[in-house]
Amino acid sequence: MDFDMLGLAPRLVKKLSEQGITDPTPIQTQAIPHAMNGRDVMGLAQTGTGKTAAFGLPMIDALLKAGVKPEPKTARGLILAPTRELAKQIADNLSAYTQGTHLKVALVVGGVGIVGQSKRLQKGVDLLVATPGRLIDLMDRKAISLHETIYLVLDEADQMLDMGFIHALRQIALLLAEDRQTMMFSATMPKLMNELAQTYLKNPVRVQVNPPGQAATKIKQSVHYVAQASKMDLLLELLDSHRDDLALVFGRTKHGCEKMARVISSKGFAVDSIHGNKSQGQRDRAIQAFKDGKVKILVATDVAARGIDIPGVMWVYNFDLPNVAENYVHRIGRTARAGAGGTAVALCAPDEMIELQDIERAMKEEIPTASGRRWEVQPGQKKRPNGRTGKGRGRPNGGKPSGNKPQARGSKSGKPNEGGKPRRPRRRGKKPSKT
Repeated sequence: MDFDMLGLAPRLVKKLSEQGITDPTPIQTQAIPHAMNGRDVMGLAQTGTGKTAAFGLPMIDALLKAGVKPEPKTARGLILAPTRELAKQIADNLSAYTQGTHLKVALVVGGVGIVGQSKRLQKGVDLLVATPGRLIDLMDRKAISLHETIYLVLDEADQMLDMGFIHALRQIALLLAEDRQTMMFSATMPKLMNELAQTYLKNPVRVQVNPPGQAATKIKQSVHYVAQASKMDLLLELLDSHRDDLALVFGRTKHGCEKMARVISSKGFAVDSIHGNKSQGQRDRAIQAFKDGKVKILVATDVAARGIDIPGVMWVYNFDLPNVAENYVHRIGRTARAGAGGTAVALCAPDEMIELQDIERAMKEEIPTASGRRWEVQPGQKKRPNGRTGKGRGRPNGGKPSGNKPQARGSKSGKPNEGGKPRRPRRRGKKPSKT
């Protein structure tokens, strides 16, 4: 089957062909016809299988056929994504699909100036890609109204739940047009996703390419059982065996990743890092250098697990195993993109065995052993706190103090504050006299 058999407008099919996109992926073949019939869709597919086109092409097709210009400060379609990197990736893809048409695509995310984003929304846009926090900021400023929004997409909805965006979703959904089409896509299906679907989708069609939580079949997985203090030496040895290949290394914390990048750089590797303490400009430049091959190794927190679509990534290393099992699938999904192959390597210390067991349970398979012997889970052993470091945990130097300053605190709402600023230190002593 090709795209014109799915019922898409000929000029849209021609635009896809010009970009070398001729054969729809399984998730696109299943989702596009239902979406074009106006049905709400819940799509489950692994990362790298073309979910953006699965929800983007039906919306673009409908907007082209309608020929209606958006009202000032409104958006006809809204796509919500949990991270800036993923939002930018979606916006770039939609812009490519709509090139040469009258449709306008806008991106609004945190970490960059809000004034410029407000100005871009003044004349209205057809498709708005946004992270929830920045969208609410713009709504509070009366820069955007959603009463004309008739298409809503929740991409990587499970991570929105993990990152505490449920309250933001409720706030946004109340302001959308009541008669709308809603689509929700993800690679995993935690229990709360069903509740989310029941709340925001009306009689949805469920399309599923692979069982939720499973990794792509072309990813070769393995795990090394290694002491925390020996992880850095092993990682350097493994990276040295493929210096010309692009490799992603996932760490647990912002400061741990930054230190890891410095150690890797000291061994002569071209490396950069992205995490919440980096500005959006720094993160964009690091990803672009990685895409261009100027940087061969990118060290990242989970902020990048769903926002990097680079077909050339051959290796993914889990230096620290994620606390949330589903995040492992998204991390290793950065390789084997668009049907290519790739390798995912995990380094498992003794206090990470519970995390490893959770990952294997979620994927319904045991990860093959590359070296070492499987650790025994000790009586009373608990999961490591998410995103925090303890003695010997999540640090590339085996747990020695790094000398870095404490991390910035999260927001008052309790949501993760990737990129938040540290609070000002309190002044001590008496307040100055008013006289």
